[in-house]
Amino acid sequence: MEIITKKRMMLFSGTIHPALGNEIAENLGIPVSECELRRFASGEIYFRSEESVRGADVFVVQTHYEPVNEALMEQLIILDAMKRASAKRITAVVPYYGYSRQDKKGLSREPISAKLVADLLSMAGANRVVSVDLHSGQIQGYFNFPFDHLTALPILSNYLQQDLGLQGDDLVVVAPDAGRIKTAEKLREYLHADLAFLYKRRSRREAHKIEEMAVVGEVDGRPCVLVDDMIDTGGTVAKGAQALAAMGAGPIFAAATHPILSGKARQLLEESPIEQVVVTNTVPIPEERYFDKLKVLSIAPLIGSALRAVFEDSSVSEIFGGDNQV
Repeated sequence: MEIITKKRMMLFSGTIHPALGNEIAENLGIPVSECELRRFASGEIYFRSEESVRGADVFVVQTHYEPVNEALMEQLIILDAMKRASAKRITAVVPYYGYSRQDKKGLSREPISAKLVADLLSMAGANRVVSVDLHSGQIQGYFNFPFDHLTALPILSNYLQQDLGLQGDDLVVVAPDAGRIKTAEKLREYLHADLAFLYKRRSRREAHKIEEMAVVGEVDGRPCVLVDDMIDTGGTVAKGAQALAAMGAGPIFAAATHPILSGKARQLLEESPIEQVVVTNTVPIPEERYFDKLKVLSIAPLIGSALRAVFEDSSVSEIFGGDNQV
């Protein structure tokens, strides 16, 4: 007996960022699959697909944004349902990977939470993970199956070049710390710019506190772009911009993939010497966290292209010319 089957692509979206799930589906030319996803009175999560997933190539989109633990649990439950419903291949699409900053032990008796998240995704039934601009590239090694690491740098650089006219030898791309130098180097190549970095010493005991910051590089009288993977409390970017302004740099822009914007981030960025903060929509931004300097670009076309490549068993890295590796 010989049976010829057709591949079928299905996409499910969690409740944390449904707008992004819909955008990705539109780019793929498919609908978001129908499902029932609700909370019991006790707060427990219920999920059921309203159509068969047997033999399908299933993509489960959920960004790990606040409330991050609910976001993660919701994705795990959907993955488990797909596994038990006999999906052929299950891909966890995680635009923003939760707990990514806890990728190693800094002090004794600390957890490695990023590894725990990887174990949970694996055990829940994921056969593959797609994520964007991890805080640390080593997280890919926590998985024993394919991990597609995407980067938003092409989207950010296109906007900086075409809309803001930022490119050329006079421009300086600035890394906010030593850990982001490789990212800044890649953006520098896109923009054909110069490179500088900020020396930043964080407090080992107090979260988000920066004890010292200094500029390494020639920035006087030159336009600068601060680039980072995320903007959380905004302290690093705001203080970095102040340090650049004190060295005579200007105008100053900031670019980041994940706009977490916790706490007083909006106020810090509004009051900083930054002219524009360019980010993507890997996480939803509540209305109260928007401000005039904020420019949000869609990551959906990039994720959609990657998911299409995964479905068609073609190369994901070719989308980025090999520049998605860290």
